[in-house]
Amino acid sequence: MSTATLPTAPTHTTGYTDDHAKSGLDTTFPAIETWQNQFKAYEILVDDPEFTSVCPKTGLPDFGRLTIRYMPRESCLELKSLKEYLFTYRNLGIFQENIVNQVLDDVVKACNPVWAVIVGDFRPRGGISTVVTATYPRTETPPQK
Repeated sequence: MSTATLPTAPTHTTGYTDDHAKSGLDTTFPAIETWQNQFKAYEILVDDPEFTSVCPKTGLPDFGRLTIRYMPRESCLELKSLKEYLFTYRNLGIFQENIVNQVLDDVVKACNPVWAVIVGDFRPRGGISTVVTATYPRTETPPQK
């Protein structure tokens, strides 16, 4: 009986590290200002069709569309400060998934909405595009189709 071992495929890695994964998350982002809401039960959609950031590993730019949908409670996001907030990402090395989740956390912190949905639709790089969605309140239940 042979005791030879079967050859294993070489381990392939892209070289990403835990530092890459956390990159950008320790950034101090500017506060998003708000103004007092005057109505109930309506939806606001903010669209940034020219959102840009930087890949934390390669330093190459990432381009995409970022949408913020929310139902305001007592306050609404002030758009000029939101624009300045989003500009912070322009030269920041951060993963696309982290962008969407960080924006959601900061929107919730700023205005405590009834609900919010942040979608990052990032343009293809190397033939692959990414769409990341984060919702508030956060749940691990898959969305219904």
